Amino acid sequence: MSEHYLTAEIPGTGGTIKETADDFHVEEIPLYQPSGEGEHLYLTVEKKDLTTQQLLRHAAQTFKVQEREIGYAGLKDAKATTIQTISLPLVEPDQAERIETGQISMVSARRHRNKLRPGHLLGNRFQIRIADPEPDALERARTILEILEKRGMPNYFGRQRYGILGNSHLVGRSIMKQDYETGCRLVIGDPELIEHPAWKEAAELFLSGDLQKAVERLPRHCRYERQVITDLIRGRSAKKTLLGLPRNMLRLYLSACQSSLFDRIIDMRLATIDKIWPGDIAYKHQNGACFRVENESAEQQRADSFEISATAPLFGHKTMLARSQSGIIEESLLEKEKLQLGDFKLGRGLDMPGERRPIRIPVSDIEIEMEQKDLLLRFALPKGSFATSLLREVTKSISPHIQ
Repeated sequence: MSEHYLTAEIPGTGGTIKETADDFHVEEIPLYQPSGEGEHLYLTVEKKDLTTQQLLRHAAQTFKVQEREIGYAGLKDAKATTIQTISLPLVEPDQAERIETGQISMVSARRHRNKLRPGHLLGNRFQIRIADPEPDALERARTILEILEKRGMPNYFGRQRYGILGNSHLVGRSIMKQDYETGCRLVIGDPELIEHPAWKEAAELFLSGDLQKAVERLPRHCRYERQVITDLIRGRSAKKTLLGLPRNMLRLYLSACQSSLFDRIIDMRLATIDKIWPGDIAYKHQNGACFRVENESAEQQRADSFEISATAPLFGHKTMLARSQSGIIEESLLEKEKLQLGDFKLGRGLDMPGERRPIRIPVSDIEIEMEQKDLLLRFALPKGSFATSLLREVTKSISPHIQ
């Protein structure tokens, strides 16, 4: 698997990232401030080693509300220290401290009129510690980040989008191509890629056809793998077995397929990521609107000032494709993968309409310093982008995606 870097000519800092929650800090940048009145309590907390879903579950139990009634702006990883806001219906501010545990502390509580919704944030601020970097890491990082600040950060989804085995996008593709037997095998996993001994043995048994022994050897945490093998033992078809997985998992697989294709277009445009091409569909960073480029030379000035950027598709059955030079890349990728836009219209609540996404995003509020032998990075990114895309450019040691 090849690596693609916008700053390939500059050596990375090396080092280790995210060993503990204290190494990785994330703070949401709110889209708006709570007004001080209304039936929803906007509760800002600092949490450690907890996912957003675990936070929501704890809040629901603590305040005796339905989990679906709790609002949030974005999902955050477990292995981090995170400051984020949730909204709770009909909870009094003086009750907010009940949220606190050894992993959760309250930052603020204030009322607002509406429920907090996904996407109701401007972005996120990060502070990330890189342990044991190269001796000249500070200068390397400074040079790399100056380039990213000027040209933009490649807006990769990255490895975390493709699951622990790096094959979620292939499961999604098998669903769209109705290749359900392959999809089932991919869910169980390639033994060569599995590190857990019992899971590895179960996958080998599955491939040999001994399904009963395979399901017996599966570790407890392999919930969906167990469901697939059990359904096949019961005589269900591969189609019914694969599509019998929870809808949210199926949509994750399909979304991973979209993300993989998007990342591959970034690869093809990486050297000119800050340029507008003939036929492009451009993205306005101020409001998120997209428009067809009629005169790329005229629009390049707006790209140079980071007012706009070129986009690539998250392919779907309603996706607007680019034209001319840009359109050739998009259409040729679909042709290579033997996919058509109609393949993303699956029914059963699995339709993927698609959208356009900028191929680069701005990096702001950059600060770099050495703290003893560690390198500390501070920066801000817009919502929907991933810090791993910046970290892999800086360190040259985190893979962007799976091909």
